Amino acid sequence: MAPGEFAGRQWKASVRPQRLRLLSYNIQAGVDTRHYRQYVTQSWKQVLPHRERLANLHRIAGMLAHYDLVGLQEVDSGSLRTGFLDQTEYLAHRAEFPHWYSQVNRKLGKFAQHSNGLLSRVRPYSIVDYKLPGLPGRGAILVEFGSGKQQLMVGVMHLALGRRAQERQLAFISELVAHYPHLVLMGDFNCDCASPSLKLLVKKANLREPSCEQKTFPSWRPRRNLDHILVSSSLRVEHAMVLDYAFSDHLPVSVEIVLPKSLRLAA
Repeated sequence: MAPGEFAGRQWKASVRPQRLRLLSYNIQAGVDTRHYRQYVTQSWKQVLPHRERLANLHRIAGMLAHYDLVGLQEVDSGSLRTGFLDQTEYLAHRAEFPHWYSQVNRKLGKFAQHSNGLLSRVRPYSIVDYKLPGLPGRGAILVEFGSGKQQLMVGVMHLALGRRAQERQLAFISELVAHYPHLVLMGDFNCDCASPSLKLLVKKANLREPSCEQKTFPSWRPRRNLDHILVSSSLRVEHAMVLDYAFSDHLPVSVEIVLPKSLRLAA
């Protein structure tokens, strides 16, 4: 874990409520694409700074503030296009998350730092990041909350576009997490619930998708459910929904879970 990638205020330990609100969001580095043609007409925003990006991050932070644990994809960790602002750290401070972590997966010098991000109000016990199989640029963050046999494992990931690469990546993730009784996997999987590889992961890790029929992409006219929060059967789901917040080309997906009585998390 590199210095500065995980940070948090020193809060006095206390018992957390047995309920967590989780959100997964591909923020497209703060670009609020509203139409397919803007991938071309606004492509310069992927390499150059602009004032609207920061205003959009403010709006995103306002939404994130209502959650306990957030997984971010397509975050920039500080480059020319963001004015050398680490977006994960900025959102953590703006939305008052005491703990944050940034995983850089594709470094393009000063032009872009493609990353995954984690924001948490609960103190992690451990954080490990992995480079996923396939071409460079895809990764997963695995976070343990609590210690001992009753740990909660949360994974944040952004998978490849190609089917074969996804198969390898989902098989790799399955091996890493299969032994955890309490598990949440979330991120931009770039595949829908009908994907055979995703179905196999769900079966092997004893997971379910509470919002499988809800679409997340593109944000202006959702037709595909590329973004997922998968939850183990030991965790009760109270609410699961895709939110109508078009601050990116993806919509965010959220769930509220109730933890088993045996699982206690400390702030």
